[in-house]
Amino acid sequence: MTKLAKRTQKIREGVDPTKLYGLSEAVSLVKERAVAKFDETIEVAMNLGVDPRHADQMVRGVVNLPNGTGRTVRVAVFARGAKADEAKAAGADIVGAEDLLEIVQGGKIDFDRCIATPDMMPLVGRLGKVLGPRGMMPNPKVGTVTMDVAGAVKASKGGAVEFRVEKAGIVHAGIGKASFDAKAIEENIKAFADAVIKAKPAGAKGNYVKRVAVSSTMGVGVKIDPSTISA
Repeated sequence: MTKLAKRTQKIREGVDPTKLYGLSEAVSLVKERAVAKFDETIEVAMNLGVDPRHADQMVRGVVNLPNGTGRTVRVAVFARGAKADEAKAAGADIVGAEDLLEIVQGGKIDFDRCIATPDMMPLVGRLGKVLGPRGMMPNPKVGTVTMDVAGAVKASKGGAVEFRVEKAGIVHAGIGKASFDAKAIEENIKAFADAVIKAKPAGAKGNYVKRVAVSSTMGVGVKIDPSTISA
């Protein structure tokens, strides 16, 4: 047996793949098994009873996690004049207009989140093919097209997490680090789940939250009893 196979086997020990665990127990199991040499990201995945191919079943939103994400988020802002100054003062990493457009078109995307003032959207729209596939296109629905650039920058830096349902009806996000204490992880999971539940679309029929699982970057997925995650 290879070293990797042994490690995987050890991580899986004590986790029943068929069992639904309470939130606290699930978090504890994941934290105990996050033994990589780096601070693993804790991820949550929710299987929803929606078909996002239908416009009335799209699930999308943003949530401010109470304990942050534990990762450093680099923020780019498309703005001019006073709004550009506001963005810089709020801690934006890159601020610009046509000059920033040229940098991104040239293939240099040295940021994790993109914000724009509404007047900049005709310019930013030209980057749809670059930013769209990366999930970085500014959008008013998640607060990244706004006149309050300072607020958006601070939210992004402070733990704002965007979510969007994928083809298979799954929503997932990194909601913290293995180094967080269990209570902080649980609070972040509840906040994320609450935001996803509140974003339930009009076209969703039947059971909305089908399955929930938590895992770490190198760890095993642990299924959570959905009734234990409602805030």
